[in-house]
Amino acid sequence: MNSPDPPAPPPTPIDDLSFEDAVAQLEAIVEKIERGEIGLERALAEYERGVRLVSRCSTILATVEQRIEELASDTADGSADA
Repeated sequence: MNSPDPPAPPPTPIDDLSFEDAVAQLEAIVEKIERGEIGLERALAEYERGVRLVSRCSTILATVEQRIEELASDTADGSADA
């Protein structure tokens, strides 16, 4: 007989996570779900958090990509700080 899942600790707000931390949390969520370590209700909650984590990672990557393009443009224009 399975006991109910213990309550999850309060997660770090997603907007406060670094890219690396968000990816690590995503990997942990996928592993828990794939192994069947959590019940359906918790799996759904973790999946929802995972969707928000993916969004956070996408936002961070877009910001980094924009900054790289700005730096590359500055270098091509000869205006990069040396």
